[in-house]
Amino acid sequence: MTDATLSIRDLRVTFKTLLGPVQAVRGVSLDVHPGEVLGVVGESGSGKSVSFLSIMGLLGKNAVIEGSAKVGDVELVGANQKAMRRVRGSEVAMIFQDPLSALNPVHRVGAQVAEMILAHQRDMSKDAAANRAVELLDLVGIPQPEQRARQYAHEFSGGMRQRVMIAMAIANNPKVLIADEPTTALDVTVQAQILEVIDRIRKEMGTAVVLITHDLGVVARMADRVQVMYAGRVVERSDVHNIFHESRHPYTRGLLGSQPTLGRERLTPIPGAPPNMLQPPSGCAFRARCVHAAPQCAGDLPELVQVGLTESACVRANELEALV
Repeated sequence: MTDATLSIRDLRVTFKTLLGPVQAVRGVSLDVHPGEVLGVVGESGSGKSVSFLSIMGLLGKNAVIEGSAKVGDVELVGANQKAMRRVRGSEVAMIFQDPLSALNPVHRVGAQVAEMILAHQRDMSKDAAANRAVELLDLVGIPQPEQRARQYAHEFSGGMRQRVMIAMAIANNPKVLIADEPTTALDVTVQAQILEVIDRIRKEMGTAVVLITHDLGVVARMADRVQVMYAGRVVERSDVHNIFHESRHPYTRGLLGSQPTLGRERLTPIPGAPPNMLQPPSGCAFRARCVHAAPQCAGDLPELVQVGLTESACVRANELEALV
């Protein structure tokens, strides 16, 4: 395996609130390599988006960020705003979850894509940037790109707005593309088209892609490796095949059991609710909802260990094959 494009080590994010510190991310580590798609999955509040917004420097002032996140040799955690402006868009780019709120409603779409180009390619003229913006809109599959470049965000459908966000994200050929729920609220046909665009970019440009989603169907289609998060921690990671067929963590199996599958008559929801991160539980945070919980689960915080072909943060991981 080649050297990682993005390397995160022991990332921790705590939000200062009036009620106390909220431990949103608790020691996340990962690597993403050129041309690879890493799927990051978990329930809402598991720390998926916060982890990557933190390394992009896009969290509020009440966020305390610790650990390390490097793109190549460039350290992102602790970098000042001037340094982050050089990195955002050129080295690391993000496709945001809600394109309508991410796009400026009073500027034409083509101008917004061109602005992204001019911010990092200072030697390019405005006319050249405008032409390049049209090329990018065409690349991501927007019909009549010259005409559409002169329109505003509200004149685009949800799928077309998402394509504009992708065009902006790839405008400067970033090394890492973070896609935060890129198919939310899109119908299945448009969803497939958006995923196809991202996959083509990965193959043609060798871009490392982080796909943040709760949709395991999207993960099965796109990801090479999968990292499952719960309560701000990574609870399991492996390649996509092993996650679906040989998972060794009860939470991962709970997610799989709650997904609609051809031939399955009934879904099996995960009981209970995620823990309050103002006061994270001791030991395994999933134990209150786990059907396989045992007294030892309340002990030390479980670390990822190799069990078969997966890494699992479950003290009973070796027993899970016999338990199910």
